[in-house]
Amino acid sequence: MLSFKTILTGAAASVTLAGAGFANPYAPYAGTTLVINVPAHPHYNAMMKVLPAFMEETGIEVEVDQLQYLKMRERQTLELTKDEGDYDMIAYVVFSKADYVYADQLENLARYFMNPALADPNYDQGDLIDGYVQNIGVAGGQKGYLPGQLGSAYGIPFGSETSVLAYRKDIFEKHGIAVPETYDQLLDAACKIPDVEPGMGGMASRAASGHQASHAFLLHLAPLGGRVFDDTWEPIINNEAGVAAANALKTIVDCGPEGSQTFGPAEAAAAFQQGQAAMFMDSIAFAAGFEDPSKSTVVGKVGYALHPQGVRRGSQTGGFGIAIPKNAQNKEAAFLLMQWLTSKKGDLMVAMAGGNPSRFSTYENADLNAKYPYSTTFGQALQHADPDWRPIIPTWGKINADIGTTMSQVLTEDLDPQEALDGVATRARAIMDEAGYYTWQ
Repeated sequence: MLSFKTILTGAAASVTLAGAGFANPYAPYAGTTLVINVPAHPHYNAMMKVLPAFMEETGIEVEVDQLQYLKMRERQTLELTKDEGDYDMIAYVVFSKADYVYADQLENLARYFMNPALADPNYDQGDLIDGYVQNIGVAGGQKGYLPGQLGSAYGIPFGSETSVLAYRKDIFEKHGIAVPETYDQLLDAACKIPDVEPGMGGMASRAASGHQASHAFLLHLAPLGGRVFDDTWEPIINNEAGVAAANALKTIVDCGPEGSQTFGPAEAAAAFQQGQAAMFMDSIAFAAGFEDPSKSTVVGKVGYALHPQGVRRGSQTGGFGIAIPKNAQNKEAAFLLMQWLTSKKGDLMVAMAGGNPSRFSTYENADLNAKYPYSTTFGQALQHADPDWRPIIPTWGKINADIGTTMSQVLTEDLDPQEALDGVATRARAIMDEAGYYTWQ
């Protein structure tokens, strides 16, 4: 476990806010030690760089248990079932929201934001990127996992990601290819590149059997107008939009670099940054690697554009949020840390250290855009992030795995997309029926 500790003098711990007639809101918690659990991820590496500033300002000490994502999830699954947990704050991916909220393992944040001794009146919730608050933080509204009149926040986005199109500016200029704005243009460029640039694939994409193939399919499903379910939980993944998404993914993989059918996200990113593909469409988190001369051969040659439009704009929502476990021992101090990290000041500090912002104002910051020129495009893309591009429900793990296995057969065995998705729809309905989703029909 990594530990950051700062010992403050008594005077520092009792500092009053300049120009105000009330005590430092952090003073009652000075000397408290928070234990937090986060993933080994570039955003949280950036967080580590700014934690000393939080501790110096507040007198609250922080110990960080930073684990590889799957190990982090395993550890949380154990910790959240204890009467008293070891963690005061956890980071989680959106998949975990459904599991943790349904099991009543996370604090509802309403009472903290209602507490005037804890809630910063300058926090500006409206500046948080809407799609990420909805996707990562809110449960209890529409479909159970989206906002609605009865929805409530259980977490705050921290490390927001969406999909953007990275492309080789030099290759596109050399052959007079326009940057794709629509799916027709994207698919045309994907298969034109190998013809005009021998040895180079059109677009590097995830495609490996299981979660990666499912993720890649869903990346195209939302912008092409599709959903996995309708509003009554009937599977519609096998409608015209679903088939179009499957065909789009197959075209991309068939025209991609050698070995595309087995690519996970790391392999697809590596193919792009080593010059084996002219395009890459995935999370904004990969951009830093493309611009790192120690890893990439395409530094300075990469342009960034919005996820192309199909029937509508609909880039992915992903990344992480932070929450307070129900069994945490220092909940109020943990809330102060959450609020500080996701405040305008904290979000900008983490972003300048290499993290992924969760606020509109951060993406508009001139200093950030000077340091990371691609941030302007990323901020625009996040405005189109779709919080419902995949359903965040307890049964999703089984359905997601089935989509991924079946899509792999489409990509590697030429299984007919309509036949493949008809099978997914039938099996998904059986899973949903067993879980009680049709009780009220």
